[in-house]
Amino acid sequence: MTKGRSISAFMLIALALSVLQGCDSFRRLAGRPTSADIAAKKEIILREEAAHQARMDSLRRVEKAKADSLALIDRIKESGEMMLSVSSLRRANSLKLDKRYYIIVGAFSNAANASWLASKAEGAGYMVQKVPYGNGFTAIGIAGTDTLAHLWDNLQKVKTESFCPKDVWILVNE
Repeated sequence: MTKGRSISAFMLIALALSVLQGCDSFRRLAGRPTSADIAAKKEIILREEAAHQARMDSLRRVEKAKADSLALIDRIKESGEMMLSVSSLRRANSLKLDKRYYIIVGAFSNAANASWLASKAEGAGYMVQKVPYGNGFTAIGIAGTDTLAHLWDNLQKVKTESFCPKDVWILVNE
């Protein structure tokens, strides 16, 4: 066989292999990524982008909730509602409240009066939390919640109840 024919035969075999196997053979020979490597890398990139997007969406939800909470606090302040923290009460260290916010519908030095209001609130379907003060008074907290949005909704509903006085206030369990 002559030199020209052997080169032609080699070229023909190389061409046949490339047609049968695609570009991956040449990529592999050149030390380049194959189509399978590229597809795997693309999948990794897509997963990372989706995870990043999920983190960004979560961050936007948190920022919106924060903005909504600040707007609700402003709304509560503008409505003239009084908010006091548990720490402002004398027996704050001994209180074990389950929720962050309570609507206080009354405070009594007489335990019978506190029980009467508590039974009225329970009769209207509210969960009642008695909150003892250090000075002997007992406050009646109802509609406990952990979110400002629920607090605002509950406050509007409680104000329509027949047992609810005009001077309700909000207790913040901090």
